[in-house]
Amino acid sequence: MTSQRDVIDFSALESELQEAVQSERRQQRENRAKLRAVSQGGSYSQFRDLVLTCHLTPLEKSDKDGAPRKQPWNPVAPSNQ
Repeated sequence: MTSQRDVIDFSALESELQEAVQSERRQQRENRAKLRAVSQGGSYSQFRDLVLTCHLTPLEKSDKDGAPRKQPWNPVAPSNQ
């Protein structure tokens, strides 16, 4: 006889694993950013900004060159078309 406790919900287990992996990656990324910020010195606000933005990645040259613009610089200004 199989009880409800004996049944494994693999989709819930997979999502729990993915959340744990993402949490671990975030913790490691933030820790590396904290170590870099401490070695650079500076104020607490600079330290905080570095840690808060550690998930951002720089743009590649291919991301900028020739790519269509998705947002005009000033959407309120009349267009010159």
